[in-house]
Amino acid sequence: MQQLTVCELFAGVGGFRLGLENTEKFRVIWSNQWEPSTKKQHASLVYEARFGARNHSNVSIEDVPTSEIPDHDMLVGGFPCQDYSVATTLKNSKGLIGKKGVLWWSIHRILSEKINKPKYLLLENVDRLLKSPSSQRGRDFALMLKSLSDLGYAIEWRVINAADYGMPQRRRRVFFLGYHKSTAIYQALKSSNANNWIEKKGVLSSAFPINTIAQNSSHFNLEGDLVTLSDSFNTTKGISPFLNSGVCINGEVSTVKTSPSYDGDITVLSNILENGSASSELFISEEDLPKWEYLKGAKKEMRKTKEGFEYNYSEGSMVFPDAVNQPSRTIITGEGGKSPSRFKHVVSTKKGLRRLSPIELERLNMFPDDHTKLEGISDAKRAFFMGNALVVGVVDKIGDALVKKIKKLEA
Repeated sequence: MQQLTVCELFAGVGGFRLGLENTEKFRVIWSNQWEPSTKKQHASLVYEARFGARNHSNVSIEDVPTSEIPDHDMLVGGFPCQDYSVATTLKNSKGLIGKKGVLWWSIHRILSEKINKPKYLLLENVDRLLKSPSSQRGRDFALMLKSLSDLGYAIEWRVINAADYGMPQRRRRVFFLGYHKSTAIYQALKSSNANNWIEKKGVLSSAFPINTIAQNSSHFNLEGDLVTLSDSFNTTKGISPFLNSGVCINGEVSTVKTSPSYDGDITVLSNILENGSASSELFISEEDLPKWEYLKGAKKEMRKTKEGFEYNYSEGSMVFPDAVNQPSRTIITGEGGKSPSRFKHVVSTKKGLRRLSPIELERLNMFPDDHTKLEGISDAKRAFFMGNALVVGVVDKIGDALVKKIKKLEA
């Protein structure tokens, strides 16, 4: 089959691109990266340094006309977690308008306005998307499924923890794949039993095998228009109806609780450590060690707010230093910098306790060594990139499984 052309939104430093182009069946032909909170566009600079500036856009996607985005086979992106509620509707052909600044609606706008719509979607977000907002659990995901369904896409989703499949970091994210009604996969899903697709026949179950917990499943319809759904979905403040795996087609949702099934090789934290070559700046001084021990330790103490209100504060202890015989904890955006922190990783070495290096953080997300190294980019900024990134190996496996499914159904 020919290479599938890809449009990469919210590109960061190119995790989707690395994962998809590893399979050699995908080619990114247009990308967009814009960081609204910073004057210098560091992530975009790294992206251009690694992949070239040609066909790369560094302006807010909200300001990019759909006509400037080339037609593509697949749209991918890890979009920001925001309030996705519907603000208003128009009576003209544009239909729905979400709140300005909420970038999900930029994806929706592109898909709405494209005459030649992408055949496939691969989108990623934090797993709490399935439960947000707290006032209407699951509403945000319901809006996405319904809006994509209205645009002619079937969706399958799964919450995937990379470490459950042998990868070096415990990082849980929801991935959802969309198939346009013009594709063979859409027709195959439409004619399949939903639970059978989730468990065995789907792309995600092929990439990441599962065990299903059949008694924990549900089926329901997303009814009404998006405004009605936004206002009325799960207003009882009950738990979210969305379980960690599922499909949606024509507004009909089937969702099942699943658990991973994997017996292959496992990469642990010790496997990715630099042996002896880590910078001396990463080591924790004896002077700072008590601060680290306090922040990592259990606490039961009185604290006072700025207003003078006293309250009891307690929290459990963190493993300190981090266990190196298992996959790492999730990388956070504040991983860089010397200041003591409860959440930064610390490992024990022959030379003493130290923080993780930029290369080690890249390895935990399965990026090439020094992918984010660039003149003018600090180690703290490199750590920030990895805190925002995805695990490349997850995208690699999904892309490979998608290609195999397309070949099988279109042979």
